[in-house]
Amino acid sequence: MQTRFGSVGSLEEGKEPAVTTRSKTPPLRVLQLFGLFLALCMAFFMISIYTIQHFGTYSVIATVKSNIVPCDEDETTSLDHWRKPPSNLLHSMSDEELLWRASFMPRIKWYPFNRVPKIAFMFLTKGPLPLSPVWERFFDGHQGLYSVYVHSLPSFDAEFPPSSVFYRRQIPSQVSEWGKMSMCDAERRLLANALLDISNEWFILLSESCIPLYNFSVIYHYIKKSKYSFIGAFDDPGPHGQGRYNESMAPEVNLTQWRKGSQWFEINRKLAVNIVEDITYYPKFEQFCRPACYVDEHYFPTMLTIQASNLLANRSMTWVDWSRGGAHPATFGSADITEEFFMRIYEGHECRYNDQPSSICFLFARKFAPSALEPLLQIAPKVLGF
Repeated sequence: MQTRFGSVGSLEEGKEPAVTTRSKTPPLRVLQLFGLFLALCMAFFMISIYTIQHFGTYSVIATVKSNIVPCDEDETTSLDHWRKPPSNLLHSMSDEELLWRASFMPRIKWYPFNRVPKIAFMFLTKGPLPLSPVWERFFDGHQGLYSVYVHSLPSFDAEFPPSSVFYRRQIPSQVSEWGKMSMCDAERRLLANALLDISNEWFILLSESCIPLYNFSVIYHYIKKSKYSFIGAFDDPGPHGQGRYNESMAPEVNLTQWRKGSQWFEINRKLAVNIVEDITYYPKFEQFCRPACYVDEHYFPTMLTIQASNLLANRSMTWVDWSRGGAHPATFGSADITEEFFMRIYEGHECRYNDQPSSICFLFARKFAPSALEPLLQIAPKVLGF
């Protein structure tokens, strides 16, 4: 009992039972690791200070090259991307992509840079350009006022020296056949590639057998000052004109709108865009104008007459001789190249230029054989003016 009451008394006096606690100290291993970490930090800090003082910050802090290009270095956001011509004509665009890209046209009539309008000389050829020395002499000294484009067979590999105006001027091409839609495809391909150069204002289609009849300055100013584009577009009521019309082309093309003209033309930039952007008339001509309907004689003359007849001179500026008859004009060789021959081309013609009578009607002529090259070079300074 005594023990029991003694125990109770001690509780009543407010004494708590003694509680013993055991102090916890960090293990030696943890302290060692912590000390090592501090030592490494101090070493890195000292090395960094020393390196910065002697070599600069970039030796310590690793730099990562950014993939973000500043706006002033991104050519797609600068005006130069739009006003400079492509540096390489051998692009990888399909015809559909090319025509779509070439159809872009500024809506504002003035240019926010110094634009010198150029003539695009577009050569449609199977392969070689045997009269290229004549053209080299014609272009000499007029850089910046012209561009050259060549559409040849895909298998043809041109070999012009770097000094030539024809050097690397071939465009991606496909096979084209006379009288078929593939011929118009080639012409649209030439126009589309030339339209990629915003400075090209006028577009002339030529063959490998064409020559200029005047020097560059005369031709440039004749075209520049003209109110009209030179493409033949006349109504031929005969079997080789209206006789080729197919009623299935209506309602897009009616007989009263059907036109015929020479394949060789000169057009301005607006009409060139009309041609490359066309998806209305192309299917009709592709399907319903096949030999004996020769599409290269009807497609562009008819379409442009419907769309912009007020811009057409309704005549070609390329002279040819049909007097011998047949499906093709006469070809001229070395024996034909005389002063008298050219006088017959220059004289005896009447036409209209800017709605006024003119005796200067043709700026180019065809068809000249390779054998005509040497006599052409000899007679050019006196007769052709270059």
